[in-house]
Amino acid sequence: MSQESETHVIERLTGQIVPALPLPATDGEAVDLSVLTGRTVVYAYPRTAKPGMPSPQGWDDIPGAKGCTPQSCSFRDHAAELRDVGVANLFGLSSQTTEYQKEAGERLHLPFALLSDADHRFKEAMAMPDFVIGEMRLFKRLTMILDDGKITKVFYPVNDPAADAMNVLRWCRENRTA
Repeated sequence: MSQESETHVIERLTGQIVPALPLPATDGEAVDLSVLTGRTVVYAYPRTAKPGMPSPQGWDDIPGAKGCTPQSCSFRDHAAELRDVGVANLFGLSSQTTEYQKEAGERLHLPFALLSDADHRFKEAMAMPDFVIGEMRLFKRLTMILDDGKITKVFYPVNDPAADAMNVLRWCRENRTA
């Protein structure tokens, strides 16, 4: 996807109904975001790295690339509070394979599943922003709040991944569903 203004991404995604595309999850299930009822939070992130493995050449120079582990840990640490303000479902989403994501989910003790869009069908159907580094096509970091399968709020860009969950929590407190 070409460079696109922050405002355009937010305006284009907000109000969309997510497509009926089951995504494999680290809990062994397939999750179709379009059929989930209630409030769902999905944070899309570029990739997690395994400990001790170097980042791709130039990774630190890409705005928003760093911070996947702090972002996931932030959602882990605020998962109960998010449930308390009406978030029925919480997921991380990347283009990494489910097998690769399982390691991160276990290592970080995530109380929610990570979803895989390794074939890019969801990203393409939603025209979500992405970037390419080396051989990898990755999500640009953003967070969506869905109510009954419809996007009601988009956080983009997410400049401080460690604060993402707190920003989402604050918004959910101020915008509770019935």
